[in-house]
Amino acid sequence: MVKKMNFIKTELPGVIIVEPKIFRDDRGYFFESYNEAEFVKNGITNRFVQDNQSKSSYGVVRGLHCQTGNHAQAKLVRVLYGTVLDVAVDFRKNSPTFGKHVAVELSDENKRQLFIPRGFLHGFSVLSDKAVFAYKCDNLYHKESEFSISFDDPDINIDWRIPADKIITSEKDRIAKRLKDVLNNGR
Repeated sequence: MVKKMNFIKTELPGVIIVEPKIFRDDRGYFFESYNEAEFVKNGITNRFVQDNQSKSSYGVVRGLHCQTGNHAQAKLVRVLYGTVLDVAVDFRKNSPTFGKHVAVELSDENKRQLFIPRGFLHGFSVLSDKAVFAYKCDNLYHKESEFSISFDDPDINIDWRIPADKIITSEKDRIAKRLKDVLNNGR
Protein backbone atom coordinates (compact mmCIF):
# COMPACT_ATOMS: atom_id res chain seq x y z
CA MET A 1 0.00 0.00 0.00
CA VAL A 2 1.26 3.47 -0.90
CA LYS A 3 1.76 5.76 2.07
CA LYS A 4 -0.50 8.78 1.47
CA MET A 5 0.73 11.03 4.29
CA ASN A 6 3.57 11.41 6.74
CA PHE A 7 2.58 12.28 10.35
CA ILE A 8 5.38 14.02 12.26
CA LYS A 9 5.11 14.44 16.03
CA THR A 10 6.30 17.74 17.48
CA GLU A 11 7.74 18.50 20.92
CA LEU A 12 4.21 19.31 22.12
CA PRO A 13 2.19 16.13 22.66
CA GLY A 14 -0.74 15.94 20.25
CA VAL A 15 0.47 18.67 17.88
CA ILE A 16 1.27 16.89 14.61
CA ILE A 17 2.67 18.05 11.27
CA VAL A 18 0.96 16.31 8.36
CA GLU A 19 2.91 16.05 5.10
CA PRO A 20 0.92 14.72 2.14
CA LYS A 21 2.40 12.59 -0.60
CA ILE A 22 2.23 14.77 -3.70
CA PHE A 23 1.76 13.24 -7.14
CA ARG A 24 3.11 15.57 -9.84
CA ASP A 25 3.00 15.34 -13.62
CA ASP A 26 2.78 17.63 -16.65
CA ARG A 27 -0.78 18.63 -15.70
CA GLY A 28 0.14 19.80 -12.20
CA TYR A 29 -0.25 17.90 -8.95
CA PHE A 30 -2.67 15.89 -6.82
CA PHE A 31 -2.67 15.03 -3.12
CA GLU A 32 -5.08 14.00 -0.42
CA SER A 33 -5.39 16.77 2.15
CA TYR A 34 -7.56 14.66 4.42
CA ASN A 35 -8.14 10.94 4.66
CA GLU A 36 -10.05 9.85 7.75
CA ALA A 37 -8.56 6.34 7.79
CA GLU A 38 -4.99 7.71 7.64
CA PHE A 39 -5.69 10.24 10.38
CA VAL A 40 -7.32 7.65 12.67
CA LYS A 41 -4.42 5.24 12.08
CA ASN A 42 -2.13 8.03 13.33
CA GLY A 43 -4.18 8.84 16.44
CA ILE A 44 -6.27 11.77 15.16
CA THR A 45 -9.87 10.68 15.66
CA ASN A 46 -11.55 14.08 15.70
CA ARG A 47 -14.67 14.54 13.58
CA PHE A 48 -14.49 17.88 11.79
CA VAL A 49 -17.74 19.89 11.65
CA GLN A 50 -16.74 23.35 10.39
CA ASP A 51 -14.36 24.68 7.73
CA ASN A 52 -13.01 28.25 7.82
CA GLN A 53 -10.93 30.29 5.40
CA SER A 54 -9.21 33.67 5.64
CA LYS A 55 -7.15 35.89 3.37
CA SER A 56 -4.49 38.16 4.85
CA SER A 57 -1.62 40.39 3.77
CA TYR A 58 2.04 40.41 4.77
CA GLY A 59 2.58 41.29 8.42
CA VAL A 60 -0.84 40.19 9.66
CA VAL A 61 -0.69 38.27 12.94
CA ARG A 62 -3.87 36.48 13.95
CA GLY A 63 -3.98 35.01 17.42
CA LEU A 64 -3.45 33.64 19.91
CA HIS A 65 -7.00 32.25 20.09
CA CYS A 66 -8.89 29.27 21.42
CA GLN A 67 -12.32 28.30 22.65
CA THR A 68 -12.69 26.94 26.17
CA GLY A 69 -14.89 24.47 28.02
CA ASN A 70 -17.41 22.37 26.11
CA HIS A 71 -16.76 24.49 23.02
CA ALA A 72 -13.00 23.82 22.78
CA GLN A 73 -11.82 23.12 19.23
CA ALA A 74 -9.17 20.98 17.62
CA LYS A 75 -8.02 22.35 14.27
CA LEU A 76 -6.40 21.02 11.13
CA VAL A 77 -4.81 24.03 9.42
CA ARG A 78 -3.18 24.59 6.03
CA VAL A 79 -2.27 27.29 3.53
CA LEU A 80 -3.88 27.34 0.09
CA TYR A 81 -1.85 30.30 -1.17
CA GLY A 82 1.26 31.99 0.23
CA THR A 83 3.29 31.29 3.36
CA VAL A 84 2.51 31.60 7.07
CA LEU A 85 4.25 30.82 10.32
CA ASP A 86 1.68 28.77 12.22
CA VAL A 87 1.90 28.58 16.01
CA ALA A 88 0.32 26.31 18.63
CA VAL A 89 0.72 27.11 22.35
CA ASP A 90 -0.07 24.54 25.02
CA PHE A 91 -2.83 26.06 27.18
CA ARG A 92 -3.79 22.89 29.07
CA LYS A 93 -3.75 23.83 32.75
CA ASN A 94 -1.86 20.84 34.20
CA SER A 95 0.28 20.03 31.18
CA PRO A 96 4.07 19.75 31.68
CA THR A 97 4.45 21.81 28.49
CA PHE A 98 1.96 24.54 29.50
CA GLY A 99 2.92 27.86 27.87
CA LYS A 100 5.37 26.23 25.44
CA HIS A 101 4.86 26.69 21.73
CA VAL A 102 5.65 25.10 18.40
CA ALA A 103 6.03 27.14 15.19
CA VAL A 104 5.79 25.56 11.74
CA GLU A 105 6.06 27.20 8.33
CA LEU A 106 3.07 26.24 6.18
CA SER A 107 2.85 27.19 2.52
CA ASP A 108 1.21 26.39 -0.78
CA GLU A 109 4.63 25.04 -1.80
CA ASN A 110 5.29 22.60 1.07
CA LYS A 111 1.58 21.71 1.45
CA ARG A 112 2.15 20.86 5.11
CA GLN A 113 -0.73 20.91 7.56
CA LEU A 114 -0.70 21.22 11.32
CA PHE A 115 -3.08 19.39 13.63
CA ILE A 116 -3.71 21.34 16.83
CA PRO A 117 -5.63 19.47 19.56
CA ARG A 118 -8.14 20.96 21.94
CA GLY A 119 -6.57 22.93 24.76
CA PHE A 120 -4.06 24.79 22.59
CA LEU A 121 -3.95 28.45 21.61
CA HIS A 122 -3.50 29.03 17.90
CA GLY A 123 -2.17 31.87 15.78
CA PHE A 124 -0.27 32.62 12.61
CA SER A 125 1.71 35.36 10.90
CA VAL A 126 1.70 36.01 7.16
CA LEU A 127 5.20 35.88 5.68
CA SER A 128 4.24 36.29 2.00
CA ASP A 129 2.56 39.25 0.24
CA LYS A 130 -0.81 37.50 0.63
CA ALA A 131 -1.93 34.22 2.17
CA VAL A 132 -5.11 32.20 2.02
CA PHE A 133 -5.44 30.09 5.14
CA ALA A 134 -7.94 27.24 5.61
CA TYR A 135 -8.77 25.12 8.61
CA LYS A 136 -11.11 22.45 9.81
CA CYS A 137 -12.57 22.56 13.34
CA ASP A 138 -14.04 19.72 15.35
CA ASN A 139 -16.48 21.99 17.19
CA LEU A 140 -18.64 24.90 16.03
CA TYR A 141 -17.69 28.51 16.70
CA HIS A 142 -19.13 29.79 20.00
CA LYS A 143 -18.41 33.47 20.63
CA GLU A 144 -18.98 33.30 24.40
CA SER A 145 -16.27 30.61 24.73
CA GLU A 146 -13.67 32.49 22.72
CA PHE A 147 -10.44 33.30 24.55
CA SER A 148 -7.26 35.14 23.57
CA ILE A 149 -3.73 35.58 24.87
CA SER A 150 -1.56 38.38 23.52
CA PHE A 151 0.47 37.40 20.45
CA ASP A 152 3.47 39.32 21.84
CA ASP A 153 3.37 37.90 25.36
CA PRO A 154 7.01 37.92 26.56
CA ASP A 155 6.47 34.77 28.65
CA ILE A 156 5.62 32.80 25.50
CA ASN A 157 8.24 34.66 23.41
CA ILE A 158 7.17 33.79 19.87
CA ASP A 159 9.34 34.99 17.00
CA TRP A 160 6.64 35.75 14.44
CA ARG A 161 9.36 36.50 11.83
CA ILE A 162 7.78 39.91 11.15
CA PRO A 163 9.50 43.18 12.22
CA ALA A 164 7.54 44.75 15.11
CA ASP A 165 6.76 47.89 13.11
CA LYS A 166 5.23 45.79 10.28
CA ILE A 167 2.87 43.70 12.44
CA ILE A 168 -0.83 44.20 11.72
CA THR A 169 -3.36 42.88 14.26
CA SER A 170 -6.97 43.32 15.23
CA GLU A 171 -8.06 45.41 18.20
CA LYS A 172 -9.10 42.17 19.94
CA ASP A 173 -5.57 40.80 19.59
CA ARG A 174 -3.94 44.07 20.74
CA ILE A 175 -5.86 44.06 24.04
CA ALA A 176 -5.68 40.31 24.76
CA LYS A 177 -4.58 39.08 28.19
CA ARG A 178 -1.08 38.03 29.17
CA LEU A 179 -0.39 34.44 30.20
CA LYS A 180 0.78 35.47 33.71
CA ASP A 181 -2.46 37.44 34.28
CA VAL A 182 -4.49 34.38 33.40
CA LEU A 183 -2.41 32.22 35.75
CA ASN A 184 -2.77 34.75 38.59
CA ASN A 185 -6.50 35.42 38.09
CA GLY A 186 -7.78 32.22 36.52
CA ARG A 187 -9.33 31.97 33.07
